[in-house]
Formats: sequence, structure tokens, C-alpha cells
Amino acid sequence: MAREKGGFWVGLAATMFYPLGWLTGRQRYQGREHLPATGGALLVSNHVSYLDPLHTSLFVHSAGRVPRFLAKNSLWKVPVLGPILRGSGQIPVFRDTADAQQSLAAGTRALADGKIVVIYPEGTITRDPAGWPMHSRTGVARLALASDVPVVPMVHWGTREVYDHYGKRFRPLPRTDLVLRAGDPVDLSGYRGRPLDATVLREVTDLIMSRVRDLLAEVREETAPTEFYRRSPEREAG
Repeated sequence: MAREKGGFWVGLAATMFYPLGWLTGRQRYQGREHLPATGGALLVSNHVSYLDPLHTSLFVHSAGRVPRFLAKNSLWKVPVLGPILRGSGQIPVFRDTADAQQSLAAGTRALADGKIVVIYPEGTITRDPAGWPMHSRTGVARLALASDVPVVPMVHWGTREVYDHYGKRFRPLPRTDLVLRAGDPVDLSGYRGRPLDATVLREVTDLIMSRVRDLLAEVREETAPTEFYRRSPEREAG
């Protein structure tokens, strides 16, 4: 398998992340064939644990690609992690500021440059007690419609059993099966070329996240809820 070149910082991250991934669970990868071998793609995932980015990184990297995450800008201030994020071309998100649109512009450029961009549209770890995806921000729709690239749904399941932030529990042993599954790209042909008004952005966001939710239902072998969980108060980026 030809591997996308990532440079020094991606190589450094890989030497750290693969052992950490092994220590925090047994990865069960499914659907990596849905990630294109070359060219841009938007990878859209649920978010149930702070371990998710680690395992998303390994899922994408093991497929021969380099992930570019949209992640909150405060992570760039973390020692060791900050230089890796900068050096590997990750994309800081400045929420609720005048710089917020810069994140979407940077994500669009990365997709146009043939990169795989990863986004967790919920904006944070789900607050749904049962771990289903929440009502999501519409930035994912802006990215998806601004770039004619595959929009690939993906899910994690099992990471919260290892590290539950809200439950304040970290339990790496015994090692847990972690399922990461990607699905067929979402067909957005009916929306392309339409004005990006609030209605279209909300419809596309919900369509993409419905595919993520359905994929998670398959992994969990359960029936998904028909409505997305909403936080209170609701804070949603337009």
C-alpha cells in the first residue's frame, strides 16, 4: 500500500500514537476501503470519548493516509501536543470568535489540496446518556458542500468504556474491543449548487449525522433514536 507522506511531525506522532492505541484497546477496523487512496475526503464521526482522535488517527494512518483534524484551538497551547499539531498540519477551530470562519476556510483548502479532513460535528463529547450522536453544528455541511469530495461517515464504539470523561473513569484493563467503522459516502448531489441558506445547512448536517447514527446502530446492533439529543442551553454554530 502506497502511503501518503506526512513528514517528520506525522512520523513522530505515529511513534507515540501506535503504542498508546494498543494500550487503550483492541482495534477492530471496518470499512477502511471507503477512504480514498488519494485525493480529498471529509471524514465525519461521532464523538464519545477523548480517546476518539487517537483512534481515528490510527484508523486513517493505517489506511495509508494522513488525517487533518478540525480541533479546538486551545490544544495548540498544550506542551508537546501543540508542536505536533502545528507541524502535522492540523486545523485549529476558533469557536464563537471572529476567527471562526478561518477554520472552515482552512478545512476547505485542505480538502482542495487532496487531504483527508476529520470533523466531529457535535463539537464535543456527546452528552446523550446512551452515547448516541447529539444535535450537531452546521459547519460540517459548509465543508461538505464547499468541496466536491467524498463525505464518509465513521463511528467509534468502545472508547467510552476505556475513558469516560463525564463519568471520570479510566479503565484500560482488561483491554476492550474498540470498533471503528467507516461507511459508504453520503450522496449530497441533490444539494450541490443550491444557495447555502440556514435550511439547506441544517438539512445536510442532519442527513450526514443520520448516516453516522445509522452506522453506529449497526455496530451496536441496536435501534437508534429518531431524534438527536440536544444540550441545554443549545449553542450551535451557524
